[in-house]
Amino acid sequence: MTESIDLLKTLTLVLGVAGLTCLLFHRLRQPVVLGYLLAGLIIGPHVPIPLVADSGTVHTLAELGVILLMFSLGLEFSLRKLVKVLPTAGVIALIQCSLMLWLGYIAGRLFGWTELQSIYAGAIIAISSTTIIVKAFSEEGIKGGLAQLVFAILIVEDLIAVILLSVLPLFSQGEGFSALVLGKAVGTLAVFLIVLLIGGLLILPRFIRWVMTFHRPEITLLICVSLAFGFSLLADEMGYSVALGAFLAGSLLAESGEEKYLEHLVAPVKDILAAVFFVSVGMMIDPKILATYWEAILIFTGLVIFGKIFSVALGSFFTGNSTRLSIQSGMSLAQIGEFSFIIAAAGLTTQGGQNFLYPIAVSVSAITTLTTPWLIRHSDAAASWIDRKLPRSLQTFSTLYATWMHRLRRPRATGQRSLLKRLVIFLLLDMIFLAGILISSSFLLADYQMRLSSYAGLPVLWTRILLIAFTLLLALPFIIGIIRMARGLGEMLAMQALPKENGDFDLAAAPRRAMIVALQLGGVLLIGGPLLAITSPFIPFYVGAILMGILLIGLSIAFWRSAINLQGHVKAGAEVLLDKIKTSMDGKKEKNEFETQEFLPGLGPVFSFSLAGDSAAVEKTLTQLNLRAFTGANIIAITRKTGGVIVPSGKEVLHEGDKLFLTGTEESLELAKEMLQPKTSTASS
Repeated sequence: MTESIDLLKTLTLVLGVAGLTCLLFHRLRQPVVLGYLLAGLIIGPHVPIPLVADSGTVHTLAELGVILLMFSLGLEFSLRKLVKVLPTAGVIALIQCSLMLWLGYIAGRLFGWTELQSIYAGAIIAISSTTIIVKAFSEEGIKGGLAQLVFAILIVEDLIAVILLSVLPLFSQGEGFSALVLGKAVGTLAVFLIVLLIGGLLILPRFIRWVMTFHRPEITLLICVSLAFGFSLLADEMGYSVALGAFLAGSLLAESGEEKYLEHLVAPVKDILAAVFFVSVGMMIDPKILATYWEAILIFTGLVIFGKIFSVALGSFFTGNSTRLSIQSGMSLAQIGEFSFIIAAAGLTTQGGQNFLYPIAVSVSAITTLTTPWLIRHSDAAASWIDRKLPRSLQTFSTLYATWMHRLRRPRATGQRSLLKRLVIFLLLDMIFLAGILISSSFLLADYQMRLSSYAGLPVLWTRILLIAFTLLLALPFIIGIIRMARGLGEMLAMQALPKENGDFDLAAAPRRAMIVALQLGGVLLIGGPLLAITSPFIPFYVGAILMGILLIGLSIAFWRSAINLQGHVKAGAEVLLDKIKTSMDGKKEKNEFETQEFLPGLGPVFSFSLAGDSAAVEKTLTQLNLRAFTGANIIAITRKTGGVIVPSGKEVLHEGDKLFLTGTEESLELAKEMLQPKTSTASS
C-alpha cells in the first residue's frame, strides 16, 4: 500500500507542477515543452525547492513515455511516405544530418571529450524536433510548400535518428573500437531489422485491420500499446534501444492504412506519459554542470542554428527548390528536441554521455526552442534580403536551375530509369568499399606498423608512411569510381533536363555545363558528408576536412565561372527573344507565350503579363517588388506603350500598362501572377 501511495504522490507532483508550468508558458505564447523542462527542474534534486519527486519512479514512467512517443512517431512514418519523399527530402536530410554529425564530433574532440562522447554529441545535434516544429507551424499558420518540404525532411530525419539509436549503443562497450565489433554490430542489426520488418509486414497490418472490425476502440488501444511494449521488450532483449522497437511497431502498423485513427486513439495515453518523459528530462538539469560547460552550450547552440540553416538551405537548393524556400526550410529546422534527449539518455546508460552531455543537450534544446518561432517568423524577410544581395549571375542561375530540376521530375523512359538505378548502385558500392578500407586501415595501422617495423628493420615513421600509402593505393580505384559515377550521374541528369537538339551547334551546352557543375557540387556534399561522418572517428578529422575543402573550392570556382558564362548565354538569348517580341509588336500580334526552346533551350517558355493600374507592383522598382525572391519567377523583358523593349535592372520602375515577360516553373509563374494581380482582384479572391 505504501508503494502505491508513493506512486500516487509522485504522479500528483509531476502532473500538477507540469500542468501549472505549461499553463504559464501557454499564456506567455511559448512552447509548452519548455514548461515540462521547467517543471522537471522544480521537482528535481538539483534546486533548493521543497518539491522533490522520486526520480526512480519518474524515470520508470518516462521510459514508458519514450516508448509511446516513438510508437506515435512510427505511426506517422510509413514506407509509402518514405518512398515518396526520398528523392528530394532524403537528399536534404542526409546532407544535413551527416554534416551536423561531423561538426558535432569535431567540436567534441576540440573540447577534449572522448571519441564516444564526441560521437554522441554529433548525434544529439543532428536531428531536428518534430514536436517543436509542428507546434510552431501551427501557431504561425504555415501551410503549403514550406510545410510540405519541412515535414518531408522530418520523415527522413526520424529514420536516421532510429538508425543512430540502433547503432550507437553497440559501440559503447568501453572506450575503444575494433573492426570485429563494428562488423558484428552492423551485421546483427541488419539481420534483426530484416527479419522483424518482413515478418511484421506480413502479419501486423492484416492483424490490426482484423481487430478494428470489432469496432471496439478500447480493444484496439490495448492491442496497440501491448505491441509497442512487446516490440520494445524484444529490441531490449536483442541489445538494442527500446525506442527502436517502439518505432518499428508504429511504422509496421502504419502500413495498415489506418494510421490516422490509431494516432488519434493512442494520443491521450501518449500525451500523459510523454509529459512525464519531458519532466524527467528537466529533472536531469544540474545548474552547476551548466555553469561549468557554458562554453560548450554556446558553441553547440551556434552549431545547431547556423549549421542547420546552412546545410538544409544548401541541400534544399541543390534538389531544385527556390532560394526563398530553401532558406525558409533551413531556418525552420534550426533546433533539436525529443530525439536529442533520447539519444543523450542512451549515451548516459551506456557510459557514452556521462553526466555532462545530457544537460548540455537539454540546454541547447531549450535555447533553440525559444529561437525557432522567431527564426520561422523572420525567415521570409531573411530570404528576400539574401536573394537581393546575390550577384546577378547567381540570381539568374537560381531561377533557371529550379526550372531544370522541375523537368527532371517528369516520368522517364524505362531505359533511363534502369541506367539511373545502375549508376546509383555503383556509386553506393564504391562509397561502402571506400569507407570500409579507411575504417579497416585505422584498425590495422596501429596493429601492424610495429610488426612491420621490426620485421623490415625500418623506423616506425617510415612503416607508417608505407602503410598509409598502401591504404591510399587500395582506396584510389574507389575514389576514381566515385568521381566517375558522380560525373556520369550529373551528365545523365543534365542531358535529360536539357537534351541536345538536332543541329551542328549545341545551344544547350552552356546551361547544361552549369547544371552539371551544380549537380557535382551537390553530389560532393551528398557523398562527402556521410563519408566524413562515418570515417571521422577512425581517421584524423583534418584529413577529411582538407580533401572535402579542396573539392568544394575547386567545384565552387568552376560553378562561379559557369554561372557567369550562363549569364552571358541568357543575355545573348534574350536579345533574340527581344527581336521576336518587337516583331510581334510590329505585326500587331499579341502573344502570351513565347517558346524559346529553339534559340535558348535552358530558358524554357516565356509568359507575358500586363500590369493593370491598380496592381500592387505599379510605381515600384523591381528591387522593391522582389518578385524573384517571393515567387521564383524572373522578369527578363518589359515592353511599354511608349514603344521599345527594356532589359530590366533592379532600379527599373514599373508603370501601368507595362507588359512583363516572365520565366520560371509553373508553380512560380502562378505565384507571380497572383502577386501582380490588381489589388481589387486579390482582395475579392
